[in-house]
Amino acid sequence: MLSIICPIYNEAKYIEGCIQSILLQDYPKQQLEVLFVDGMSKDGTRDVVNEYSRRYSFIHLLDNERRIVPVAMNIGIKASKGDVIMRLDAHAQYPSNYFSVLVRELKRLNADNVGAACRTDVLNKNPKTLAIKEVLSNKFGVGNSTFRLGVDKVMEVDTVPFGCWRRDVFDKYGFYDERLVRNQDIELNKRIVCGGGHIYIVPDTYCTYLARETFMSLAKNNYGNGKWNILTVYYTKQFKSLSIRHFIPLLFLLSLIVPSIFSCIYFPIGILSLLSLLLYGLLISLVSLSLVLKEKRCFWYLMKAFVVLHLSYGCGSLVGMFMIKYGK
Repeated sequence: MLSIICPIYNEAKYIEGCIQSILLQDYPKQQLEVLFVDGMSKDGTRDVVNEYSRRYSFIHLLDNERRIVPVAMNIGIKASKGDVIMRLDAHAQYPSNYFSVLVRELKRLNADNVGAACRTDVLNKNPKTLAIKEVLSNKFGVGNSTFRLGVDKVMEVDTVPFGCWRRDVFDKYGFYDERLVRNQDIELNKRIVCGGGHIYIVPDTYCTYLARETFMSLAKNNYGNGKWNILTVYYTKQFKSLSIRHFIPLLFLLSLIVPSIFSCIYFPIGILSLLSLLLYGLLISLVSLSLVLKEKRCFWYLMKAFVVLHLSYGCGSLVGMFMIKYGK
């Protein structure tokens, strides 16, 4: 029995595509249950799920009045009946072998969690959205995250997106940390690894994540990611909940701010901020130019997407530090 848990909130734009990719899975439907755990959506998402649940007995809608993902996951895990539990995201779509490959590899590898590469795409394709897609798929944009870059062989890793676990993993390592609005998957996976468990990424399937399509929504999402990097460390009391790459945008932002402040005391120190900015500008220009030549994307949209991604992420981390400092 495989239990699929999908936290949702106001996903009317994406939910039908997600459900359709579930219905096309080659996994036996009589051994499947799909639990959509909804944060009381107001945009018609619930109507879509309810319509499908009337047509397919294995689809169910559960309520999550607290609206955050770790609570939704814990509600789903406790309500589920499966021997294997898998998390999905409504912003993603899945090839027909996604369920069967992950369940097979979970058993074959005797793993605690398995996942696959998460490719980035956009629902509506135009020069701006395609530039955002490229930046969110690029190592300079998102770091050296294995699950974003893909693999050609089975690899043991520290985290995967949208995991697939044996049910007893939650008895052994605990449930999701409900304090964490973001980074809850990373924190759970770090807990598994630190407890002696094994997580693998496998090459035989993948999922496609549908990215935000405006610079404002890109900034808002990554501001939250950056803020919750800091708050995750604060709540878990350990840096190993995350990786070094999660703090690079903050370090870049501080390299601009700190020398500028000290230049009020000794003006030449401000040159360090200028050098950092020039180096960053040169790097994103070179990376953007390579994407223009390789993928035929718009240079200026690429540049803007890199800047929005990195600065919003760094600003979120900086705000997270102030929230801890002043108890907000």
